[in-house]
Amino acid sequence: PPQRHEGLHTFSVFLPSLNCKTFLPGASNSGTPVIQLRLAGENRKHHEGRVEVFYNGVWGTVCDDDFSIYAAQVVCRELGFVDAESWSPSAKYGRGEGQIWLDNVYCAGGEKSLAQCGSNGFGVSDCKHSEDVGVVCNQKRIAGFNMPGQNGLTVQVEDVRIRATYAHRKRVPITEGFLEVKDGGKWRQICNEEWTEMNSRVICGMYGFPGEKRFNVKSYKLLAKRRKKNYWGFSVNCTGNEANLATCKLGRAIELKGNSTCGKGMPVVVSCVPGRAFAPSVSTGFRKAYRLEQPLVRLRGGAMIGEGRVEVLKNGVWGTVCDDNWNIRAATVVCRELGFGSAKEALTGARLGQGIGPVHMNEVECSGFEKSLTECHFNRDSLGCSHEEDAAVRCNIPAMGFHNRLRLNGGRNPYEGRVEVLAERNGSLVWGTVCSDSWGTMEAMVVCRQLGLGFASHAFQETWYWQGDSSADAVVMSGVRCSGTELTLDQCLHHGKYVHCPRGGGRFAAGVSCTQTAPDLVLSAQVVEQTTYLEDRPMYALQCAHEENCLSSSANKADASSYRRLLRFSSQIHNNGQSDFRPRAAPHSWVWHECHRHYHSMEVFTHYDLISLNGTKVAEGHKASFCLEDTHCDDGIQKRYECANFGAQGITVGCWDTYRHDIDCQWIDITDVKPGDYIFQVVINPNYEVAESDYTNNILKCRSRYDGQRIWTYNCRIGGSVSSEAEETFPGLLTNQLSHR
Repeated sequence: PPQRHEGLHTFSVFLPSLNCKTFLPGASNSGTPVIQLRLAGENRKHHEGRVEVFYNGVWGTVCDDDFSIYAAQVVCRELGFVDAESWSPSAKYGRGEGQIWLDNVYCAGGEKSLAQCGSNGFGVSDCKHSEDVGVVCNQKRIAGFNMPGQNGLTVQVEDVRIRATYAHRKRVPITEGFLEVKDGGKWRQICNEEWTEMNSRVICGMYGFPGEKRFNVKSYKLLAKRRKKNYWGFSVNCTGNEANLATCKLGRAIELKGNSTCGKGMPVVVSCVPGRAFAPSVSTGFRKAYRLEQPLVRLRGGAMIGEGRVEVLKNGVWGTVCDDNWNIRAATVVCRELGFGSAKEALTGARLGQGIGPVHMNEVECSGFEKSLTECHFNRDSLGCSHEEDAAVRCNIPAMGFHNRLRLNGGRNPYEGRVEVLAERNGSLVWGTVCSDSWGTMEAMVVCRQLGLGFASHAFQETWYWQGDSSADAVVMSGVRCSGTELTLDQCLHHGKYVHCPRGGGRFAAGVSCTQTAPDLVLSAQVVEQTTYLEDRPMYALQCAHEENCLSSSANKADASSYRRLLRFSSQIHNNGQSDFRPRAAPHSWVWHECHRHYHSMEVFTHYDLISLNGTKVAEGHKASFCLEDTHCDDGIQKRYECANFGAQGITVGCWDTYRHDIDCQWIDITDVKPGDYIFQVVINPNYEVAESDYTNNILKCRSRYDGQRIWTYNCRIGGSVSSEAEETFPGLLTNQLSHR
């Protein structure tokens, strides 16, 4: 990703045409066939793809038989990359067309060209295109690498940066400055005579900004006159749809005439508009940039800022997007719409977890210039699409330097440790610890995200076993309370400069452990809606449940022959995430529950409540404890957890835990509730005891009508999106209709 150093944006990149190409210089004199290489294929970055060879005037592919990492290294170096990271068989980047030029390729790794490696010979192959090989190259380029191409010399660029003026150099993020490219180890400017808005759009997208804007030309002209200029010898020709400058075409060569170069112009200046979340506080005008008054698209389930499963709102219900035809153009529309830059990746196959509810869009086709994904052409018929095909994105985000203001210390690996923050004390910046009072999963989530380490695995209130930096032992931050959506820890509520930490720091300093994947529990709304009913049960049959506080407080004075009215229902809780849901408590601390005849690993796993329409609880919330196990699993997934015989507890990815309506405590005691209209609410993992990739889908709300004898439960929704509440939160959105083809 882009890195910021001393007011500079830098991004390693090269500028050939869309496909990386090279000839072997002088190959014809040595007897080695003259070939040209490129990387091609579907859903790929510029440094990866299907290997294609241009030989005898025709493009063809390479078979994966006998291919190795050594052959991949030869390919990558021939394309100007320093090394290969991996290779992929079986047409991972799609099947090529036409000739299969090479088969049974054998390289030692030191060859200058793939043509020098052993093979069956050009065109001699018994392979099919289902065996086309692909490679992933290291993004770092070979310094000064020149690539002769079909149309003469094309120049390799090692780096690109936005060089801010001195006045703007301390601004974060850097949104404006002279554009410079590094060629042959030297930074050079680009002449703006043929520069277009589309070129600026691509540069801004690379650096995490959704759009470009005008700037004060006069001030930059004055600056340019005072500075020594060293122009690059080419213009650039972008369509505006490219996700990276590396995929723009080279323009014409520019005659370099010393100080007379670019006589009618000046060095290119790029000025970008940041998304609302990244707007610098010094400029209030930026705060309105890309402000989404009525969000129609959102990202869910992503570990990092600017990534996630794509979800769209239609008729008041959030749904997903099927990955048929999903590509980088559509992903970039989503990223820019949400205030990020262009897309780094368009992900398919539910790579960032499966969603719930309807699949709203299928076969999405975008030009790349739409203001919203909802403006793209699509097929609303999603027959054949399942949540296993949910589309996702990874977006370019601005270099905010978030990771420079926070660190983990003393852990066994980079993903864990005592949390240390950079704070201002007595006019200087010092490192210190965070008070662990009220420290929990939400706060840990923000820390892990700020450091780019993914999700929180655990939040620690004692860290005596991690030896941090002794000079950073003092507590500099206390009273931290996060909602979980903040980008940095200092955006959370906290005490400010007046630290209050009764227990002190030291062994009680806050700590975290982070992970790249997390579970995601979702309650089945359909099962709850279909299984609710009333039962009148005598107190003498409820003694066990009474002892476990499963009844309302009025039961304490009830006669043994009296009856309690119970609202019963089944809970089916599915793990839609990317890792197993495991209880935080170790087995030695689990509690035996006589009613269920097994150990409960989480004392508060769900809250069951009946709430009036004005938000008042009318039936005392029952805090249910659970034994977690795999009741059923999707096809092909093996059960791992069971409650019997003190077994391991949890919920495997792709499995669900069912608590049937006829189990003790699987109810709300509504004996004292008067007839009326209510909201029936179930919350899973309410105390955020276990980290999940998405907590917004942990709440289920249903409308309920009780006439004193019968109860009707209807309109059950995940995410608390009961119609009346949705109208309050997003007025006018419930009637939103997506356009379709």
